[in-house]
Amino acid sequence: MPMTELNGAPADLDQVKALALSNYGHFTSMRVEDNRVRGLSLHLDRLRRDCRVVFDAELDPDRVRTLVRKAVADWTEAVVVRVTVFDPSLELGHPGAAAEPQVLVTTRPAVAQPLPPIRVQAVQYQRELPAVKHVGLFGLVHQRRAAQRAGYDDVVFTNRKAQLCEGATWNIGFFDGENIVWPDADALPGVTMALLNEVHNGDVDTASIDLAQLCEMKVAFATNAAIGVRQISAVDDTEWPDTHPILDVLRKEYTDIAAEPL
Repeated sequence: MPMTELNGAPADLDQVKALALSNYGHFTSMRVEDNRVRGLSLHLDRLRRDCRVVFDAELDPDRVRTLVRKAVADWTEAVVVRVTVFDPSLELGHPGAAAEPQVLVTTRPAVAQPLPPIRVQAVQYQRELPAVKHVGLFGLVHQRRAAQRAGYDDVVFTNRKAQLCEGATWNIGFFDGENIVWPDADALPGVTMALLNEVHNGDVDTASIDLAQLCEMKVAFATNAAIGVRQISAVDDTEWPDTHPILDVLRKEYTDIAAEPL
């Protein structure tokens, strides 16, 4: 029963038209099960932080929780909720006007986890404002489409120094045989990544990881709120075994995290 609600009421075409035409706003996506969300506080913090950057305005996290709770009230299975913050009255020609951000909530069924491994292509590309989860998705979708047309499942981005940054809609992590390692290049600070860093019982590092160093890694994986922890079987021509114990460890650590009530 997917739905689209603006400020708690069914959204109509005129209300969401501005989002399609101006493509200016920010969002977060979260997996809701039994009215609970892993890392809910981090999702709300992201929305507040990004609202200040994008709109120079404050966002009430309690109001967001209320709107999400209403949107998932009739769901009995796991659902992915996207909370998009935008201003329908903000004109493309005058984006500098004072903004009054509104909250758009959309829902869709969540996929079962874990998902199968993916093969990804490395492409030099960087999102605008990489630290912000904004709605400017054309570039990354174009890169994902090109990778899939080339026979890959998805795409991972590198900077001009060929250092790994992030996937199209996920963070990329590695296991070097001793530690979990995240690239330290510019990327969105993911909620799932942050949660794993909090609960992982081993060491966690950040480092510059270029394409030539991939062969030194034992495992690669992708993380986000919708997919949890997903194995990456190959980046370009660098391949990893189909299974590794660390993947089961990370998945268990993640699923064992106590979800917060809406």
